[in-house]
Amino acid sequence: MFYRAARRLPTSYSSQFAIIKRPEDRIIAVFAIGLALLVLPYVASTYTLSTLLVPFLICSISAIGLNLLMGYAGQASLGSGAFMAVGAYASYKLATNLPQIPIVLDFFLGGLAAAAVGIVFGLPSLKMRAFYLAIATLAVQFFIEWLFSKVAWFWNGHASGVVSTPAFSVLGISIDTPIKGYYFSLSVVAIVTLLAVNLTRSHIGRQWMAVRDNETAAQLMGISITKAKLSAFAVSSFYCGVAGSLWAFVFLKTLGITSYSIDTSFKIMFMIIIGGIGTIMGSFIGAAFVLIVPILLNMIPAALSLPLSTGVLACLEQIIFGMFIVYFVIVEPQGIVRTVRNFHQKLVAWPLTVNR
Repeated sequence: MFYRAARRLPTSYSSQFAIIKRPEDRIIAVFAIGLALLVLPYVASTYTLSTLLVPFLICSISAIGLNLLMGYAGQASLGSGAFMAVGAYASYKLATNLPQIPIVLDFFLGGLAAAAVGIVFGLPSLKMRAFYLAIATLAVQFFIEWLFSKVAWFWNGHASGVVSTPAFSVLGISIDTPIKGYYFSLSVVAIVTLLAVNLTRSHIGRQWMAVRDNETAAQLMGISITKAKLSAFAVSSFYCGVAGSLWAFVFLKTLGITSYSIDTSFKIMFMIIIGGIGTIMGSFIGAAFVLIVPILLNMIPAALSLPLSTGVLACLEQIIFGMFIVYFVIVEPQGIVRTVRNFHQKLVAWPLTVNR
């Protein structure tokens, strides 16, 4: 069997600590990159690019951010939508008031603004845990929604409260078509994913995991609980802030607080629960699942000529998500990614059997 584990011991530090260790996995990774760069943008329709692929990439960024906080640092949060809103509104104010600043820098500064807000509202994590911390972050969500809906300065005083984001370009290339938006979003996703993977393998990520597993033991080892928790909130909020900026400028091309409501926070949380908490891959799998299910619910009844109203389909969507969440919380806490890893382990050890 070409895909085997025998005689595959690492012979150097670089091979030992490589992100992708197995040569066959590297081939699969190269194939996936080629598919994303050269095939999908030209095979997919404009509708698929603008309504599925671009939102999938942007949601993956916010899911990675929440996964770093909940999965790796063990801190509950229900305010991801609020941090996305902070990043989006900060980028909008910079883009409209300081148009000479490159838009990429606006997105970065929007992420930093979200990180600053995340640090401030992450302070309760020093005294609260689990359910109580989740309630505190939920209060952040409601406060940010109220702030951006009542203070007209954030949307430059427009009467409706919903404004169009200005057109922008990157390196002289105008991002005005779905395929350009796809490539730009894909570039950002590649950068932040690589940063997240290396961050979880660094001493910062190990501190997060130590705090997640046992705060007392982590403190006895000399880890600063305050720095670990606040850094987790800062990084997570930064990712959500960047995702919020892309959501407004690349996907919606409009800015309104209803796009970052409590439903958005719950959907991001569903992504990491279903995909797999504590894994970067699970963020992508969960984002794909949450985005594809509503599309399938609209396609299947139409194909079967079932007269289901929009309200019924919305209820079915919530029921399906609830069923999957209950299943994964009780039966498979590590989500869909655990099933993928089990298949990978069996494939590597074939024809021997591998127990979980």
